[in-house]
Amino acid sequence: MHVVSSVADVRRIRRELAGSWGLVPTMGFLHAGHLALVERAAAENDHVGVSIFVNPTQFGPAEDLTAYPRDIGRDLELLREAGADLVWTPPVDEVYPPGYQTYVAVEEVTKPLEGAARPTHFRGVATVVAKLFNVFQPDRAYFGQKDAQQVVVIRQMARDLDFPIEIVVCPIVREPDGLAMSSRNIYLTPEQRAAAPALYRALCAARDAWRSGEHDAGRLRQIMAGILAAETLAEVEYVSAADPITLVELEDAAAGALLSLAVRIGRARLIDNVLVGW
Repeated sequence: MHVVSSVADVRRIRRELAGSWGLVPTMGFLHAGHLALVERAAAENDHVGVSIFVNPTQFGPAEDLTAYPRDIGRDLELLREAGADLVWTPPVDEVYPPGYQTYVAVEEVTKPLEGAARPTHFRGVATVVAKLFNVFQPDRAYFGQKDAQQVVVIRQMARDLDFPIEIVVCPIVREPDGLAMSSRNIYLTPEQRAAAPALYRALCAARDAWRSGEHDAGRLRQIMAGILAAETLAEVEYVSAADPITLVELEDAAAGALLSLAVRIGRARLIDNVLVGW
């Protein structure tokens, strides 16, 4: 496994290793969800590239950039075992050198949900992913469904900018009690960790209601909000029943509708989602 920090080295190794490439972008502090992406990429491509980069442009001024968990040694061991061929661990000034001034702004799909709470977030995401696509030039790029709006934004960007890359979206990997795996789960105290599965319970309750014939999107939002209201440690930022492509809030939830939510529990801001009818 090659571990490099420069753009030039990534491009050199990419040229030297012929065949198809899958890319897994990460911010490190890897968990089983990340590793499932790497393993899927290894199964579907000749080579796998992984980036580990805590991207400063997607963090707001009051967010956890400096506190974001990091453990590069552990990450590299896990990636070696999972089958990665190339890992890029650039310093910030390799990605954003002095004088950098170019950013990617995806418009309408970045405005609701996460975009409403974190207005500069997706400009940073789209910019760094566009750079990763240019540096690695993969055939396929792998993302987790947990960051559902991010997937929508990246698909839109890839279409609009004609990136010849297949965007592969992989299922959410969950703890046994349903909590979606996230690097930020480490922020939870034992009491908060016990409260966190309320997110998935809320989504499951709404999904079960949809399966039983309740397709009124307002009612589905009420069901999610009601489950979360019963958890005293949960501070709800939003509950949503939206179109899975446009992210516009729905009145009638047809098959494929995206149910999503964001909740603060202590220091941790947790997100989760399900697609109904899938």
